[in-house]
This record gives sequence, structure tokens and C-alpha cells, in this order.
Amino acid sequence: MAFQCEFCQKKPVFGNNVSHANNKTRRVFNPNLQTVRAVIDGAHKRVRVCTRCLRSGRIKKAV
Repeated sequence: MAFQCEFCQKKPVFGNNVSHANNKTRRVFNPNLQTVRAVIDGAHKRVRVCTRCLRSGRIKKAV
């Protein structure tokens, strides 16, 4: 399973670390993924979702 949100498909993006001397090295911006039990199609399922989806209410957490 890829490191991405199962609802919004957010995944790692790449950029640069930039030092004071303007040296550039590659880095990765990873999404903040959490594993939660959610109600999907009436069934409880364990999914990996980003915190943006959790906070916005796109998924309904299982009790």
C-alpha cells in the first residue's frame, strides 16, 4: 500500500532543503497520515487518512 491518503490521494511531494549558503539538497514533504477505524459503506474498516480529511469530517470514525 502506498504512503498516501485513501480519500484525497494526498502523497509525498519533493522539494529542496536550502541552507544559509544556498546549498540545495532534496527532501520529502510527507502527509500527516493516521490509521483510524472508519465506517465505510456501513462496515468498520481500518484506513490510512490524512489529518485534513479527519478534521474536515470527510470520514466518519467508528465508535
